[in-house]
Amino acid sequence: MTILVTGARGNVGRRVLQRLYAAGHSLRASGRNPAELDVPEGVETVALDLNDPETFVAALAGVSKVLLYAEPEGINAFLDVADKAGVEHIVLLSSDTLYLDDVESDPLAHHHKIVEDALISSGLPYTILRPGAFCTNAFLWSHALKAGDTIDQVFAESQVAPIHEDDIADVAVVALTEKTLENEILHLTGPESLTFRRELEIIGEVLGRDIVVNDLTREEGHAAMSPFVEADILRSLLNQWETGVGVTAVTSATAERITGKPARTFREWAEEYAQYLVA
Repeated sequence: MTILVTGARGNVGRRVLQRLYAAGHSLRASGRNPAELDVPEGVETVALDLNDPETFVAALAGVSKVLLYAEPEGINAFLDVADKAGVEHIVLLSSDTLYLDDVESDPLAHHHKIVEDALISSGLPYTILRPGAFCTNAFLWSHALKAGDTIDQVFAESQVAPIHEDDIADVAVVALTEKTLENEILHLTGPESLTFRRELEIIGEVLGRDIVVNDLTREEGHAAMSPFVEADILRSLLNQWETGVGVTAVTSATAERITGKPARTFREWAEEYAQYLVA
């Protein structure tokens, strides 16, 4: 049977696809425009828009397992078609915003909660991955790093535990290929709590540059980011970052427990992707 990887161009989906391909699994990669997918030879591609139920039947035909991105609008129809198609297991890439105190009022958390609730209620076997901040979020500094050594950052003392996307992908592959993680919800983080200031220090050390952080107020941060980030999402991010100032981020050893390997550090990520941060 075939494993369907949705979001095959994404930071996690692409990595999962590569691992499953190397292991010899039958794969189908999906995207709104499958012609834009860059997949290994022999991997089937299919059009799938998680907001458009008309694309679900063809995408799920003959599929046994799914790596699913969280999209609430069409989730009930998707799960209904998946059930009728005989899908045996869905691995959902969700978010650790579900651990916030008031999930219903936070746009990011509520978005993912709708999908999680629908999946759990569907009766289909599932594994829910709740990663925190991605290491690749550091690419948001890339433009400024190319321009110079001064980086504007709102709430620079806010702490996160950034996770390497390879660790998420490794856990997802275990969930998709083994039965050990069925009906589990997994909190995934990197191994250490870091402030945004410390992340930039690490990047500077790797690049051999002295990075200066220009602290922004919330209002200045909002003004700087609003042209690029949807208003509700920006409000959620700023709220989380403000709450995280001076607070050690929760870390989880889940990735190490499942994969048997220490979780990759932010420094390891920075060393791996340094050239792309300034390319």
